[in-house]
Amino acid sequence: MSDAPDPDAPRTARQIGRQEMTRRILARARAQLLDAGPGELSLRAIARDLGIASSAIYRYFASRDELLTALLVEVYAELGAVLEEADRAVRPREAYARRFRTLAQALRDWAVAHPYDWALLYGSPVPGYHAPQDTVPSAAEATGAFLAIVSDASGAGYRLPAELAAPVDPAERAAVAGLVGMLEGPVDEALLLRGMAAWSGVMGAISTELFGHLNRSVVDLDTYYAAVVDRLVEMSGLRDSGAAHR
Repeated sequence: MSDAPDPDAPRTARQIGRQEMTRRILARARAQLLDAGPGELSLRAIARDLGIASSAIYRYFASRDELLTALLVEVYAELGAVLEEADRAVRPREAYARRFRTLAQALRDWAVAHPYDWALLYGSPVPGYHAPQDTVPSAAEATGAFLAIVSDASGAGYRLPAELAAPVDPAERAAVAGLVGMLEGPVDEALLLRGMAAWSGVMGAISTELFGHLNRSVVDLDTYYAAVVDRLVEMSGLRDSGAAHR
């Protein structure tokens, strides 16, 4: 017989209490990001805000780095869920360009509503912190909804428009091998390369806006972003009808 805990077993009061306190600590930590940024995250300050002894908080998170890791995992998962929900709403599923635009808009909407969470994920590295392997699957969730478009298009036999198609050389193939490994079924590597370049452009456009680099230079950020996304969709090679390029 296995000694492993039964995941369906009722939780004990102690387990419920620990999960609730963990939730409160993470919520307070995210609130602290608004005031001080990730580099100034303080377990003692969080304990003080929650009205618990500073020594007690270390029973939940042994260090600032452990708390940062938990925050990264939570925020990546939240963002991934937002993007997946936005993508699921697009019909037909072969509307690949529309799916890209929908994700790009959902990503910006979330980032504008959560600028400090965005900074935690994609801003300057926190001095002295090195994200462990625990965060890699979570980080992939945020890109997963976009990669699903490439995977679906490749699986449906979609091909890049002739004017954009180009052979993928061995160095380029090696560069995206990790991404290919994340996808199921055959993948058009040329489409993946173009698509990832476009998706990187989306993230760069959002960071440029949120980190203040467009202040006083762009007066209508909504129109500007829509224009950038239009051009990135063109560059990606994704179109709204897979049948047109089979």
